[in-house]
Amino acid sequence: MEFGVNFPQTEIGTDPAVVREYAQTAERLGFEHLLTYEHVLGVEPPSENWDGSYDYTDQFHEPMVLFGHLSAVTDDLTFMTGIMVLPQRETPLVAKQTAEVDVLSQGRMRLGVGVGWNEREYESLGKEFRTRGKRIEEQVDVLRSLWGNDLVNYDGRWHEIESAGINPRPVQQPIPIWMGGGADIVLHRIARIADGWIAPRYSLEEYEEKIGSLREYLRDHDRDPDAFPIHARVNTGDHDHDGLVDRIHALHDLGVTHVAFGSHGNDLPSPQAHIDKVRDAREAVEAADL
Repeated sequence: MEFGVNFPQTEIGTDPAVVREYAQTAERLGFEHLLTYEHVLGVEPPSENWDGSYDYTDQFHEPMVLFGHLSAVTDDLTFMTGIMVLPQRETPLVAKQTAEVDVLSQGRMRLGVGVGWNEREYESLGKEFRTRGKRIEEQVDVLRSLWGNDLVNYDGRWHEIESAGINPRPVQQPIPIWMGGGADIVLHRIARIADGWIAPRYSLEEYEEKIGSLREYLRDHDRDPDAFPIHARVNTGDHDHDGLVDRIHALHDLGVTHVAFGSHGNDLPSPQAHIDKVRDAREAVEAADL
């Protein structure tokens, strides 16, 4: 298994030294990737009963800028969005930004994408919410075309590119594109066009069910289920040391190949406390011996 950390976006604060220390500590302890989720805009809750996960009071570092910064102060850590709400963004710009991170980090970029849930954020960014599923499929095609070719001609429903390209192009050809989400329509999409799955946080029973469905869909598209990577997140606040070890073993037995440890949402007293949790997670990884 590959082990990483889930960057505590909403709780790490804005001190650049702390942000750097978090990533450098993770790398020094032997973690292999840093995953971060994102929102461009936070909105005001439209009602008291709004069930959105985040609002305008939650802080989010912009992932491409963050990764560009951290690539200069780390050597081996892979950077992964988990996920970027791709249909809210201009596809050629995403191609350019991810290629730049890949170049500056010497091939350490992994792009995790999804369709998101916040309709008000979509509206504020001038993007249509209801077509986001179909649009992300075309975006993936456009990204791979721009990364892989000096000049691109593309005539799609949402993209029209005439003899244009990005420069520099990425070190990786192409940058891996993983997808998040767990709805059945999303699992079908992942099986068709993604390079990996970033799973939501599920119970072990839900993981077993969803992984079984994904493997079935992969076989339908003549793809090898055993070679398809699956990423899960484990929150350190949900388990003690032995519980973390047991969780790692259970996920491994289900076929999960990548795990990121997160510490957000646990009322930790300071950004430094999140760094300390990275050390706790490493001890559990070593005890799991996987």
